Amino acid sequence: MKTLDFTKLNAESVKNVVSALQQLLADYQVYYSNLRGFHWNVKGKDFYVMHAQFESMYNNATEKADEIAERILMLDGIPAHNFSEYLKIAKVKESGYVTNGDEGIKHVMETTSYFLESERNILKMASEAGDEATVAMMSDYIKEQEKQIWMLTAYSSK
Repeated sequence: MKTLDFTKLNAESVKNVVSALQQLLADYQVYYSNLRGFHWNVKGKDFYVMHAQFESMYNNATEKADEIAERILMLDGIPAHNFSEYLKIAKVKESGYVTNGDEGIKHVMETTSYFLESERNILKMASEAGDEATVAMMSDYIKEQEKQIWMLTAYSSK
């Protein structure tokens, strides 16, 4: 038995959605790792604010990675679960050692901008496939991330 047998989504129609979600999962896993590094290594006058913010961001990224993996399973896909696989397909690159909070925030903003573009594409694909649950998930992510970009832009304008 397959989930799609009961949800009545067409397996061929959601194949591209699953592939795009696999890409997004890999990107979120690399992003999560980058955020952990920012959290651990940030220094300077904004340490207390940045340390807490990066922790909040990596917790959010963890939740999203789990939701994306579960959505892949609901669409009868198999989510990648090894970092070696993520690094092969991720478009988000490892950040390296970052101690400057502003540099970390710049990376977050650039990555979030990439996510917005990717999620809008997934939303469109999912809509064409009649996959309303993925559409809703992407719509929620986009709404949250646009607000995050606005807040980070305001913070960075000091």
